[in-house]
This record gives sequence, C-alpha cells and structure tokens, in this order.
Amino acid sequence: MQIKLSIPTQRYYRIAVSTFFFIQGIVFASWASRIPDIKNMLGLSDAGLGAVLFSLPMGQLTAMTVSGILVSKFGSKTTLSIAAVFYPLALVGIGSAHYVWQLSLALYFFGIAGNICNISINTQGVGVERIYRRSIMASFHGIWSLAGFMAGLFSTWIVSMHISPFVHYIIIFLTAFTLMSIVRSSVLPRDVSKNQTSEKRKMFVMPDKYIVVLGIVAFGSMICEGTMFDWSSIYFEKVLKLPNELIRIGYIAFMLTMATGRFAADKLVTRFGVDNVLKFSGITIFTGLMTAIIFPYLYSATFGFLLVGAGTSSVVPLCYSNAGKSKRILPGMALAMVSSIGFLGFLLGPPLIGFIAQLFNLRWSFAFVAILGLIITLMSQKLKQILDNE
Repeated sequence: MQIKLSIPTQRYYRIAVSTFFFIQGIVFASWASRIPDIKNMLGLSDAGLGAVLFSLPMGQLTAMTVSGILVSKFGSKTTLSIAAVFYPLALVGIGSAHYVWQLSLALYFFGIAGNICNISINTQGVGVERIYRRSIMASFHGIWSLAGFMAGLFSTWIVSMHISPFVHYIIIFLTAFTLMSIVRSSVLPRDVSKNQTSEKRKMFVMPDKYIVVLGIVAFGSMICEGTMFDWSSIYFEKVLKLPNELIRIGYIAFMLTMATGRFAADKLVTRFGVDNVLKFSGITIFTGLMTAIIFPYLYSATFGFLLVGAGTSSVVPLCYSNAGKSKRILPGMALAMVSSIGFLGFLLGPPLIGFIAQLFNLRWSFAFVAILGLIITLMSQKLKQILDNE
C-alpha cells in the first residue's frame, strides 16, 4: 500500500528528520574536534589515546545487538526520542572526565546512545525517502556533515576563548535538547514499512550476500571517517607541526566537502548509478590520503583531506538507503546489520591508528587506511553483480 501525503506534510517530516540529523552531527563533531585538548588534559600518548578511543565503538557494537530490535518493536520515533536525550548528555559526561577510566566509561555510553540514535534516525530517513519516492537519504547525511562543519568552526572559536570541553559540551547539550523539543512531534509517527502489509519481511533473519556486501562497503568508508574524526587534528599537530589554532583546519576541510558531497550525491546516483559512484569514491579517498602523506604541508594536506571528505560523502548514505530497501528484512534490522559491519571500521580504525603510530609514525598509519579505502572500489563491482542477478 502506497502512502500519499500532501507536500506540506512531506516537508514537515523532512525538516524534522533533518533536524535530528543536525543534532547528531553537532554532538559527534563537538567530541571529535576537542580530542586533542582532552588528550593533552589527560596526558595520553598516541597508543593511550588509541586504547581509550576503543571504548566508543565498543559501546556502539554493544548497542547494535539491541538497536534494530528496539526500533522494530517500539518504532523509530519512540526510540529516537529517548536516545536523542542521552546522546548529548553522554557528551557532557565526556567533558567532565578527569581520569582515563572516567573518559573510557563516558565514551562507552556515548557510543551506545549514538548507535541507537543512528539506527532510529536512519529508519526515519528511509521512511521519508519512500514517501518522496526518490533518493534523498544523502541529503539527510549532508545535514549531519554540515552540522559537523559548523561544530568544527564553533569549536575553533571556543578553543580560542580558552573555554573548557565541559562548558563547551553543556552548551551543545542545551542546544540539542532545545532543537529536539521543537521538532519531536513532527517526525514520522509510524515507520512506513509497518503500513506495507504486502511486504513479508521478517525481523530475525541472517544477513544475505546483499546486506554483507553493503556492510563491507560501509566498513571501508567508516574506517576512513573514523580516522578523520579522531586523528585529523592530531595529524596536523604532530606531522605538520602547526600551532594549536590551526590544527583543526584539516578536520574542517574534511567536513566541508563531506557535507557538500552529500548534498550532490542523490543527483550523482541518479545520473551515474550506485556502483559507479562507489567506485569513484574509493579512488578519491585513496588519492586524498596519499596526497596528505606524500606532501605533509598545510595546503597540500588540507587539499588531501578535502578529497577524503568528498570520497566518503556518499558511501554510508548509499549503504543505508539500499539496506532499507531490502526485500527480506525490516528496515530497522537491515540498517542495524549494515551498520554493525560498517562500524567495525570505527572499532578497528582509531585504535589501530594509535598502535601503528606508536610503532612507526602517523604517516604510516594513514597510508594503511588509504589502502583500506580501496575496499569501497573493489566491493562496488561485487555489489553491481548482485544487483544485476536479482
């Protein structure tokens, strides 16, 4: 059964869901942009930071065992309404940490809340995209990246004012809570798939080849994204040896092209197809990282990070959008499966960077990630073969 809604109603849903993506973006970017400050405050080494960063994806993986079930059973609106409060609240916990164990615990709960938010808001996105009957998922993720870009700029100003992460995160919590309170009532009241009784999709099934390949593609992108989120500022600080007020330029450049690329991704997919966009994305990521590695200078490294942002921009939105179209699995569960595989990149990437940097240096770490980015290009052909055979 196809649901038909008026144009204003569609827009209300889209604006509300976009606002939740914006909230997620500013919360996560506020954490990522202050990592160098928190690292220095606690006196962590590269390997020590890598070990602490392990807590966040561990929390995400913990939540993945239940997030799809929660969304499928209680609906994405209810689940999102609760998780979206705890996500910025956990950020405040990160800012209040004075010991390594406190930071690790706060990051663990930050990961749990973040993952439940991620699955529920993307389920909402799949529902709104189905109502629009065209690709709009990448634009939602573009809002997330735009929020991250804005949060990066705000963090740069906050640092220049010598404001602590705790006070910074209190401001972000109040902002996020206010925005959520305004738009909560305007998100999709029910997940669209529940009204489509003709689709006989089960909640508990094993992921098929299609879902696994999408997960591997997401893995290749997320390991690159995790590296940019957690290590880009440190790369500019330790490898480029820039002053503190300039070390976030690479992160901001990455977020800028990630945001703009996501707003363009829907049109690119319509024109060139999913497999071609993914193939080019992997090559762009590899080229960008290698540029920053071979030419470790301000302008060249910034240009390289711009390319990485462009390369990663469309990958995860395309994976989530296509997972939500699965013919065998409910959207919430399909998204959780793809996200579970993909977030292994977040799990393995940041700590692995720290350990390799401790053994060799950060440039070797980034070279390793550049090679992993080519997974996207290699698996895009496999995805095309699966789609052609269906």
